[in-house]
Amino acid sequence: MGAVVLLAVMVTAFVGCKALLDLSGAAQVKGVWMGSTTLPCTYTPSEGFTQQTLTWSMERDLSTSTIFRRDSSGDHILLSRFRNRVSVPKSSPGDASLHITDLEIPDSGHYTCQVIWRSENYSLVTKEVTTMVKVAKVAVTKPVIVAGELGLAVPVGAKASLTCVAQGSPPITYRWFRAVPGRSGQLLGSEAELVWNSLQPSNVGMYYCEVQNRVNTGIVQRSDAVELTVRDLPVTTDAHRPATDLPEAAVTSENAVGYPETDETTQKSIYEVAFHSTADVITLDTDVEVPVRCRKEKINSETEVSYENITMICNNYESTTDNSYESICLNKNAESETLVNAMESEYKVQNFQ
Repeated sequence: MGAVVLLAVMVTAFVGCKALLDLSGAAQVKGVWMGSTTLPCTYTPSEGFTQQTLTWSMERDLSTSTIFRRDSSGDHILLSRFRNRVSVPKSSPGDASLHITDLEIPDSGHYTCQVIWRSENYSLVTKEVTTMVKVAKVAVTKPVIVAGELGLAVPVGAKASLTCVAQGSPPITYRWFRAVPGRSGQLLGSEAELVWNSLQPSNVGMYYCEVQNRVNTGIVQRSDAVELTVRDLPVTTDAHRPATDLPEAAVTSENAVGYPETDETTQKSIYEVAFHSTADVITLDTDVEVPVRCRKEKINSETEVSYENITMICNNYESTTDNSYESICLNKNAESETLVNAMESEYKVQNFQ
C-alpha cells in the first residue's frame, strides 16, 4: 500500500513539473519587410530538469527545415539564408525566443519552437509551440517632428535638436529643409536628427523633413513645418542686482541736518559718520580711506573751493583732507559715545584761506 502511495506522489510531481515546463508563444506575428521581429518561446525553469536541446524549424510550401539548434556543443544555424540574421538569448534561463533581422518576404511561414529537457533520472520531456509569421512591405508613413528637451523656443547659445520620426519598411532615408519664402527649401542634412550645438538668432526659421523608403519608390512623405525660435537669456540690470551693504555718500544741505546757515563767503562740507560692519575699509570721494564703521555724508558741495589741509580724528583714525569738516562719530559702545559727545560740543573745523 505504501509503495502505491509513493508511486502516486512521484507521478503527481512529475506531471506538475511537466506543467511548469509548458512553452508560451504567439499564434501569429507580423513582420515588416527589411525590419526585424521576435518570435516568443518561453518557459518557467523547474528544479531537477535541464534543457538538453532547443530547435527552431520553419515550414513553408509543405517543406520543413531546421533553422537553429542549440545543444551541449553550442549554437548552430542550419539554414544558410538565415545566417547572421537569427539569434536566441544565451543568458536568460527559460527564454528560447527567436530574433530575426532583415526580414524578407520568403521568411513568411510557420515556425516551431521545440525544447527537450532531461530529468535527474535521465527521462526526457519534450514540448513545442508553433507561430505563424507573415512578412509584408509597408510604405513609409507621413513623418512627424519631435523637438528636443528645450522645445521649439531655445535660449541663445543652447544646444537644440529636431528629430524626424516615421514608420515603415527600412531602410528609410531622411532629408531636412529650412523653408525659404518664394523658392524651394534649403537642404540642411540627411540624418533623422538635426542638431545645433549653439543656437543663434540666425537659426530662427521654419523647418520640415522628408522621408522615403523602398516601398512605392518615388513617393516622398513630407512633415508639417515647425517654427524654431531663439529667446534671449535674461539680462541682469542695475535694478535687479542684489543690494550691497556698502553705504553711499548722500549729499544734502546744512539746513536739512539742522545746522545754521553760513555766510555766503564760507563753504563747509560736513560728513556724518555711521557704524558699518561688512568690510574692512571704504574709500570716499576725498580719496582717503576711513574705517567701515564710519560713513561720511557730504553737505553743500555745489562749488569747488580750495582749503588748506586739516586733520580729522575719528575713533583713533587720522586722515588728511583738502576740505573743512565737522565730524560726528556714531557707535554703540560707551567709549565711542563719549568721543561723539566730545566732538559734537567741542570739535569744530574752521575754514582756512
